[in-house]
Amino acid sequence: MPETDWVVRYDGSGAAVLRFQQGEREGRPWADLLELVDDSLDAAGAAEFVRAELPGWVVSGPPELGLRLLEDGARKLRHAHTFRRDLRADPPPADWAGAPLREGLRAVPCDRAPEELLESWRAAFDPAHVDHFHGDDTQALAERIGPLLAGRAIGPVLPSSLLAVDAEDRVVGGAVLTDRNGLPWVAEVFRHPQRGYRGLGADLLRRAIADAAGHGVADVQLAVSEGNPARRVYEALGFVLLETSLTVIVPDAA
Repeated sequence: MPETDWVVRYDGSGAAVLRFQQGEREGRPWADLLELVDDSLDAAGAAEFVRAELPGWVVSGPPELGLRLLEDGARKLRHAHTFRRDLRADPPPADWAGAPLREGLRAVPCDRAPEELLESWRAAFDPAHVDHFHGDDTQALAERIGPLLAGRAIGPVLPSSLLAVDAEDRVVGGAVLTDRNGLPWVAEVFRHPQRGYRGLGADLLRRAIADAAGHGVADVQLAVSEGNPARRVYEALGFVLLETSLTVIVPDAA
């Protein structure tokens, strides 16, 4: 990422301690992709600095830091693994591009209203799912699906994104790719499990990846929560583990 995209925080002597990409999450400022610049600082020291500098923030960074912050009263939001698919060293197979979807489904651009995605998205992440959203439908639209499609949650939606619709033109699945500060990012893959179409998420992701590669995208990344069985699907599609992170809400200042 360009150096100008990073926010750097310094200690009292002017030495850089950490850097991150600033955004918003859960209605709070978000220090995403947080990295420690000072290699001599242990987890306890880094956690102390974060508590002092970023009280009330959402922080996504190394697991050791997140665990220490949890010990100090932080609240866990997500334990996730970041994966990368190299589209140049390992180009997608030719049959991934434009392959027909199963059972008469059609692939359409990801340009529908958030309300059209809501039913399938909610069904995909039901209460038993590790990524279940605990708010009501109004909150889901306002805090998750709406900002995602508008490019406010992670970044602008990329044209390789697509949705699957059935014969009644209902959205039954989708693969949403975004521009995450210059990183092509798989923000969401889902299907409506009660409507069947087992394997639809993987089919959509294959098409999206192939389209991105055809438009010159060098690689694509995603994050999968610990305990999400979709990890096996991503690994089967050529995604390789890069790193693991914890996202927590730092306690507010006393």
